[in-house]
Amino acid sequence: MSSWTEMPLTAVDTETTGTDVFGDRVVTACVVDINGSRVEARNWLADPGVEIPAGATEVHGITTEHARQYGRPHAEVVAEVVDAMYAAWAANRAVVIYNAAFDVSLIAANYPGFEVRGLIVDPYVIDRELDTYRPGKRTLAATCEHYGVRLEGAHSADGDALAAARLAWKLPRRYPVLELADADGLMEAQAEWHKSRQLDFIDYLSRNRKPFHDVSIEWPVRTPKAKAA
Repeated sequence: MSSWTEMPLTAVDTETTGTDVFGDRVVTACVVDINGSRVEARNWLADPGVEIPAGATEVHGITTEHARQYGRPHAEVVAEVVDAMYAAWAANRAVVIYNAAFDVSLIAANYPGFEVRGLIVDPYVIDRELDTYRPGKRTLAATCEHYGVRLEGAHSADGDALAAARLAWKLPRRYPVLELADADGLMEAQAEWHKSRQLDFIDYLSRNRKPFHDVSIEWPVRTPKAKAA
């Protein structure tokens, strides 16, 4: 059995029109291949075909006007990002995505027939499982700060993707137990860790009489009709 840590890394990140994985669209995307000290990044700017809300622009800096003038057709961009992910998996690379249940679900919702064809490494899920009781936020920026990982250009797709890759490299060195898993084992573990944490969150919301029907236990791809239980 080979450890997943022996696999080369490809990191993926998207910046979007919002936080609804079933209704929002990609604005920018980046796929970064890490080969030793060599980093190769591919960046995309899409015209999402809809207005980019002011709140989203405040996060990633892309306005509707800019996307319309300089962006490429949304469907073409999503297809090329998916092709890049498929190529990474075909080359036996680990695809790193921070909070994959968001990015992968949004990509899948905008690309009918999308398939997960290999290992996804989600530092968000891993960190929540192995440092469960740490107080504070679990945003990419907060997690990078906690582990001493550089984050350059926060909320840019390329900056966030590279930071996620650095976390994926750092976490098994902080938690050597991760090195014991192969690719299939890590995928299964992350799905179970995510499900367990989400069920705990649903229980908390239920006990406090707060709505929880939009909380999903699925990882890495959410489906519209799935219901947490």
